[in-house]
Amino acid sequence: MTYHPKSDFMRVMIERGFLADCTDYQSLDEALVEGVVPAYIGFDATAKSLHVGSLIQIMMLRWLQKTGHKPITLMGGGTTKVGDPSFRADERPLLTPDQIDDNIAGIKKVFANYIDYDAENDSKAVMINNAEWLDDLNYLDFLRDIGRHFSVNRMLSFESVKSRLDREQSLSFLEFNYMILQAYDFLELNRRYGCLLQMGGSDQWGNIVNGIDLTRRVLDNQIFGLTSPLLTTSDGKKMGKSLSGAIWLNSDMLSSYEFWQFWRNTTDADVGRFLKLYTELPLEECERLGALEGSDINDAKIVLANEVTKLAHGEEAAKAAEATAREVFEKGGTGDDLPTISLTAQDIGDGISIVQLIVKAGLVKSGKEAKRLISENGARVNDAPLEDAGMMVSTDDLELPMKLSAGKKRHALVRLDG
Repeated sequence: MTYHPKSDFMRVMIERGFLADCTDYQSLDEALVEGVVPAYIGFDATAKSLHVGSLIQIMMLRWLQKTGHKPITLMGGGTTKVGDPSFRADERPLLTPDQIDDNIAGIKKVFANYIDYDAENDSKAVMINNAEWLDDLNYLDFLRDIGRHFSVNRMLSFESVKSRLDREQSLSFLEFNYMILQAYDFLELNRRYGCLLQMGGSDQWGNIVNGIDLTRRVLDNQIFGLTSPLLTTSDGKKMGKSLSGAIWLNSDMLSSYEFWQFWRNTTDADVGRFLKLYTELPLEECERLGALEGSDINDAKIVLANEVTKLAHGEEAAKAAEATAREVFEKGGTGDDLPTISLTAQDIGDGISIVQLIVKAGLVKSGKEAKRLISENGARVNDAPLEDAGMMVSTDDLELPMKLSAGKKRHALVRLDG
């Protein structure tokens, strides 16, 4: 990145690693210097919480507000009825309006921890539902006024659509409409709320450019797009998933302890980068911690886990999670000593099944019993429900000891020896 920004927001985006691409660096930067820029990111309500895969976007909105601008959180009450086909192999299951409303209520709890919404002062930040304009669209009017600005040839060339068709996977007409609706969102946000910028992951680039083009054609207004990199961990895994499933941001879907533990288990090579993206620690401190080596890097991982958990769940939850982790993993017990089994890398090889581990830990007598325990929701890994009896555990997963539980009273630790 050779561009040297004048605005605080663009400087933060570049220096902390949030920026993948921008439609017009200089003009956007100048707009950010001249006054308050309203900017939005859209979130479809496909679950009752967002997971850490959305945390980069949430932090972008938070930094936008911290640097003096106006975040618009757009809930996809309308677009969730269609489903975003971007880079998916299959069609999303359709949700009922009641399910979508329930999901939006859950997601609102996430944002309350990151963004300052003030009902009395909407210049601070607003949360808007695109059902406001999408639910009452007249189909024929929409086709005539908006649909005529879209070329099917161009829509077919977007990577998110092209990759699906290249694999000869079905793309429904319903899903094909999604990119038109997202472009229309940007137009309506510009018209109703003066929104000048849409942000999103780099997989949304085509949808964002569509919205900019549509707004220019219909309203003759200049607006901007900015994307963040699609984040994978240093070992190539998609951010947001863990051994036991999605890392949800709502504490009623994933305990703050298990959330803390996910960040504490960050790979050494990712620590510095994650500190810059997911915490508000000064850049110099992020770089200093990320450069630690050997056992010292574990101290940096604890700082990362504490800082991220503090933002998501509050300072008390972060302290409690760290205290629990120390008690369980460093003292080897939870008030009473936990039975511990030690495995070598040779024992694990390319991976060992969770069923085998539960048997080895002495929590059940056979693989059949272990599978029944899992199917009856009685098994937990690091205090999180274990749902997949086919799960495999690698040496990477045992960087910290793993706590296995059968019911509420029987526990064991699995450690990697050497």
